[in-house]
Amino acid sequence: MKLEGEQVLCRFYLTNTDRVGLQPAYEAIVETARRERLAGATVLKGCMGFSLGGSILQEHAWTLSNPTPVIVEVVDSQSRIARLLGAVAPRVHAGMVTLERAHVLYYRGGVDEGAAVAMDPAPQEVAPMQIPEEGVLLRIFIGESDVDPRTGRPLYEALVHRAREMHLAGATVLRGPMGFGKHSRLHTAKLEALSRDLPIVIEIVDAEDKIQSFLPVVDESVTEGLVTMEKVRVLKYTAEATRDA
Repeated sequence: MKLEGEQVLCRFYLTNTDRVGLQPAYEAIVETARRERLAGATVLKGCMGFSLGGSILQEHAWTLSNPTPVIVEVVDSQSRIARLLGAVAPRVHAGMVTLERAHVLYYRGGVDEGAAVAMDPAPQEVAPMQIPEEGVLLRIFIGESDVDPRTGRPLYEALVHRAREMHLAGATVLRGPMGFGKHSRLHTAKLEALSRDLPIVIEIVDAEDKIQSFLPVVDESVTEGLVTMEKVRVLKYTAEATRDA
């Protein structure tokens, strides 16, 4: 499989309790991507966030069934991503999907002489969940030990709650096991390390005007960190609302 140049990055924003039958939805998406012979899929577990319905999602060590955010990332050609969406849409009834351009520098799939690689056919239209809308992905890169100056609570918690109060579509907090920031101090999750200031990324997807309205909050709260914005195409699932009706 040759995967280079401009491709599509597809992100599924879910929770670990979303289901396709008895199977976790993120597992179903990964298995579907594998069955459709896509280049690969990655599942990222969040430590905090809130759902499209406004419910706070936060991991707790004392329970295994507590809903927490999950992101599934898939990079492949436009036609293969379209086939994946067409296969997933009838089965996954919660969450949100974003699409954005991704320029692949190189793709190394290793040597697997026994596996037959299905060639990508000519691009074809596959109906997604609904017509994509233009949106913005806001990423806030901070440290786990950063504190909100107004409330004294962890900064990532304060930003998630402020985003929820301002009725943004959703937020996901991802904790990294390793990284460094402006001062080049290495932060790691290794047991022998003294630093517990692990990297934190907050991802928020919404319409550009709502993201712009949230930026003053970010500017006021984040005294050290990095903030990025990029255009995405947003596919919102609607079946969850229909199911509750």
